[in-house]
Formats: sequence, C-alpha cells, structure tokens
Amino acid sequence: MSKTCEICGRGTKTGHSRSHSNIATKRKFKINIQTKKLDGKKVKACTRCIRTKDKA
Repeated sequence: MSKTCEICGRGTKTGHSRSHSNIATKRKFKINIQTKKLDGKKVKACTRCIRTKDKA
C-alpha cells in the first residue's frame, strides 16, 4: 500500500531518531492515510485533506 495522499501528494518524510547520547539513527515519519469516499469515489487521503474537505 502506497503511503502517499492522492489529493495533496504528501508522503513519507525522513529524519533522525535521537538517543540519550545524541546518536542519530535514520527513521521515517509516516502520514496518516485513510481510505474514504469523497465525491462518490474511494480515495486514499491524509487526515489533513479529509478535515479540510469536511470544512468546505
């Protein structure tokens, strides 16, 4: 399953996990993808897009 939003194109970001001794190890920041029906079709969208769509 792809971890990208079909509406805004946002995807997984990378960064560092810092230990107590400040050693950096690579990690991933995954976005919250939900499958939701928007405008009559199923879309994999991030929660930020779903919330914005509900406002409109």
